[in-house]
Formats: sequence, C-alpha cells, structure tokens
Amino acid sequence: MTESLKEFFRGKKVLVTGHTGFKGGWLTMWLVECGSHVVGYALNPEIEPSLFRLCRLQEKVISYIDDIQHIGKLKEIFVEHRPEIVFHLAAQPLVRLSYRDPVETFSTNVMGTVNVLEACRETLSVKAIVNITSDKCYENREWEWSYRENDLLGGYDPYSSSKACAEIVTSAYRESFFRSKGVGIASVRAGNVIGGGDWARHRLVPDCLKALEEKKKILIRNPSSVRPWQHVLEPLRGYLMLAASLYKEPEKYSGPWNFGPEIYSGISVREIVENIINEWKEGDWEHIPSERVLHEAGMLKLDSTKAFTLLGWRPKWNIQTAVGKTIEWHKKYLSGANMYEICCNQIREYIEN
Repeated sequence: MTESLKEFFRGKKVLVTGHTGFKGGWLTMWLVECGSHVVGYALNPEIEPSLFRLCRLQEKVISYIDDIQHIGKLKEIFVEHRPEIVFHLAAQPLVRLSYRDPVETFSTNVMGTVNVLEACRETLSVKAIVNITSDKCYENREWEWSYRENDLLGGYDPYSSSKACAEIVTSAYRESFFRSKGVGIASVRAGNVIGGGDWARHRLVPDCLKALEEKKKILIRNPSSVRPWQHVLEPLRGYLMLAASLYKEPEKYSGPWNFGPEIYSGISVREIVENIINEWKEGDWEHIPSERVLHEAGMLKLDSTKAFTLLGWRPKWNIQTAVGKTIEWHKKYLSGANMYEICCNQIREYIEN
C-alpha cells in the first residue's frame, strides 16, 4: 500500500464483516495499522487456534459477535457506527462443507449478502462497498484460458453457486439503488489465498502444515489441479485500493474485479505442496484419491488485466515468496512469538517490497 493510500484510510470509519476469519483478520489488522476506526461484525471463530484470538483483535477494534442473517442486529450496528466504507467478507467459505450443508451455505452467502447491502442502503454515511465473493463464481469450463469479469457466472457445487448468486445480488443493488445515490459498490473475485493464521479444515496449506507438524505424510486428493494461488496480502491490497477509488469515483470503479496472480502463473497442487516441503526442510506427500468423489474444478485461472490497467494493482510476491512467508509465520507461531507484531511486520515488508 502506498503512503497516499494509508493516508486515505487514516481516520475513516470502516465496517468489516467476517473480521474473525482468516482473510478478514489480516484486512482488519491492515486497517488498524492505517489508523482506521474499525468495526467488526462476525461469528466467533469456528476453529482454535484462530488468527482473531491469537492477535487479540477483539482488543483493537469494536467487535460484534453475531450472524449476518440477523438483519435487525446488523442494521442497529450500522445506525450506531455510521461506517463510510464496508468490506463484506462474512461467508460460509468451504466447498466441501457446502455439500454437507447447502441450506446454510446459501442462507449465509446469498441472504447474508442481501442483509449487508440492505443495511448499507439505509445508511447515508456509506460511500463505498466492497463485496468479497470468489473466483469460483464463474461457470467453470475446465479450459486453459483465464476467466475475465464479463465471463458467465455459474457454479457446480453449492458454495460456487452461492457466490455466483451473491454476484447477481450485488449487481442488482448497484443498478437498483446505489448508482443513483453515487455510492460505489464492487464485487471482488480473488484466487486461492495462503498465509499465516489459516487453520480452516479441508484447505491445502493448513492440511500440509498439520501433517508436517505431526511428522506425517501429506495426503492430497487432486495433485494436478491448478489454482490461482497467491499470498493473502495480494488481494487485500487490491481491495483497499479499490475501496479508495470507489469512494472518490464511484461511477468509474463500480462493478466486478478479479485479483489474481499473473495470467500464466497457474500453479498445481503438487507444486504448492513441494514448495511447502522445501521451505519446511523435511516431509513427503502421497496421492490419496477420495473414496467418495465430490466435484471440484480441476483448472481455474483468473485474468486480472482490469485491475492491472485501471487500478495500477499488480502482484508483488511470487509463489515461492508467498509460501516462504507462510512457513516463516507458522514457525514464529510455534516458537510463541507475538503474532500481531509478526503480522504487522509482514504487512510492512509487503508494502515496502
């Protein structure tokens, strides 16, 4: 983040849904370091340890623990705090869990988004809204080409479908309500993010780290699958840049945006795992096909030309650096370090890169 962007967020009232999660936690810390007045709204972390509690974020922001499906409570928070900028990250974020509980997935990801946007619509102080959806919102055709913002939305599994629905909801609110009011609203679709503090189940990097800690083989389901992997700080910088641009020029910057690695840098699961093992300095992996096969996309790449061209955003860290910073963070955690300081140091290092 440039100094001018840091100056932009200093003193701004920012509301972050999903601040207790992995990506939301990192975004919250970045905003706190900018000097923003941050209000967080989310459920308690589902897994311990959690980045939220490890970094004691409940002491650094105004934190509300509640469900975005509770629209009455959500509206009360908006009325009380009058945010200027809203980042909506609260979601059911896991593909495999969406197969087990599709109703909760759709309820949270679709109607939860409606509730947040409805609260924004009724709050005159809101000037910019960034709705974080997913790169999986596209109709995946398993092709080599990278998906652009104007490609078809879709979703084979309930999670992907729910994120495509959230995109349609965002577009409807933009055209029906926010455009005429001069409020900037964008949806953002990021690649698979990695970084310190992610302990979610059924995610590749957390599963790898758990196996390495326990000196077990890493078991992977789909070694040839390709994803747009990137460090969590990459898209977060894009979200911050976009929010500032929406605030200043809502008409120009409203709409959907991709934030992924360079077009030709799609990395397979096998390559990610081998990078992790190299950084950890020991370990091994084994391919274990699932007995009950749940559909997951094999090939997924993003085209971020729009962000490159119009925002001036571009990735800073290649995949080797991203993996290295993730392993560095995790080893600091195992050593008992102050993890809020470690996170802030990595943010500063990223900014200065």
